[in-house]
Amino acid sequence: MRWHGVDPVLLLLVAAGLCGAIFLPFLAQAPNRLISGSPIPFGTALSGWHLVLLMPAAILIPGILAARSASLAAVLAVAALGMAAGLLILAGLEADTQASHAPPSARTSLGSGFWVMLVAALLIFADKLRDLANLWRAVFAIAALVLLTLLLWSGVLNQLSIMREYAGRHEVFSAAVARHFLLVGIAIAGALLVGVPLGAAAYFFPPSRGKIFAFLNLVQTIPSIALFSLLIPPLAALGLGGVGLAPAIIALTLYALLPIARNTASGLDAVPTDVMEAARGMGMTSPQILLHVQTPLAFPVFLSGLRITVVQTIGLAVIAALVGAGGLGAIMFEGLFANALDLMLLGIIPVVLMAVAADTILRLLAPQAA
Repeated sequence: MRWHGVDPVLLLLVAAGLCGAIFLPFLAQAPNRLISGSPIPFGTALSGWHLVLLMPAAILIPGILAARSASLAAVLAVAALGMAAGLLILAGLEADTQASHAPPSARTSLGSGFWVMLVAALLIFADKLRDLANLWRAVFAIAALVLLTLLLWSGVLNQLSIMREYAGRHEVFSAAVARHFLLVGIAIAGALLVGVPLGAAAYFFPPSRGKIFAFLNLVQTIPSIALFSLLIPPLAALGLGGVGLAPAIIALTLYALLPIARNTASGLDAVPTDVMEAARGMGMTSPQILLHVQTPLAFPVFLSGLRITVVQTIGLAVIAALVGAGGLGAIMFEGLFANALDLMLLGIIPVVLMAVAADTILRLLAPQAA
């Protein structure tokens, strides 16, 4: 959307990035992982040739006044991605410089200014992808993933505190990621097995619709930690284990039912009546109509519900660590209880990346399904 020839979203995000660079600390240097440390301004990290790393950011400023188009969006997306990469490299280089004259226990953490600038760059990147075709969105998304992988593999970020936390816990981290995927995968599979039939029942048997969604809405009103805790006594009494995977998977599955069931019913509701009548006129039976007409037409709406469910479940699986289910939440809570911010981020950032990746993939699939 343009306002008097100005791209307001780009203007706001560029302004936010500049404010973060000027007024907030870029990094923080502390004697150990438990202390906040002293701030390192953005200007300190911009010595010498390091200015080259932010050249892509300069392209964003004239883009504020340019007419919006697909070609310009591609250029600005590349610039935003380059800015994000430049910020990460700049932070890694400065952390390396700080480590060269500091004791081994010292830590260089990412400051609030870094996060403001990085988030602004990523939001610009995401906004510009909206102006591109699905194929190019996929190409840019893959490019961003490859670029992040190369930065991690190159070792340029190794002296940052969060990477040092990873170096000391890489086996635990790998196990936590695998456990998180397991929790989410089993919960989504269970929700699909139960939620799709419930949505279909709500569509084909209208009297049951109110009762089905009343129960599922009731489940959504229960706070997550309360639902996890409520499941422990009955499961322990049944010999299924009061803590661990069982209560976590059941709770995550229950939370995932509503969007899947509702979007299944809504997708079937959205199938035009004249299409149904035309199918009957062609001699198709009810099962054939369901399989060959209603299901393909309802699938995009269903996929929208699945996208919401997957993103929601990835986030809620963090809470499962409180009932002994493990996952990335265990790392996050360990950092929280130890007052170690970078350890918390080691658990939080992969969850965010997983949610963004799942959302992006399912968004790309939805128009193709349509």
